[in-house]
Amino acid sequence: MVERDDSDRLTDILKAASDPNRRRILTILVQEGPLRVTDLAGRFDMSLNSVSKHIKALERAGLVSRKTEWREHLIAPEMGPLRLIDDWFAELRSTWEMRLERLAELFAEDDDDDH
Repeated sequence: MVERDDSDRLTDILKAASDPNRRRILTILVQEGPLRVTDLAGRFDMSLNSVSKHIKALERAGLVSRKTEWREHLIAPEMGPLRLIDDWFAELRSTWEMRLERLAELFAEDDDDDH
């Protein structure tokens, strides 16, 4: 079950992931692994400053981490927040499936009563 603190984190994560550019950044990082900010920025039709702002929003939500090596900033995906989202969806899916099973049982009982 998703706890209250997790619910607040979930809100932050989903808010950060609501922007299509941020989702694209995250997708690239998950598929390719850690990349330099400048390499990420080269894939977008926006300024380095704009890409950096998107990365900072993802960092605040815990979706990416930053490692500084000399003057290079390496951005890497963080899977923990994605697991929290997956757990939440699994909880919703489980609840929905139980409700559908109960509904099917009620229809089956109704059919039995008609015969």
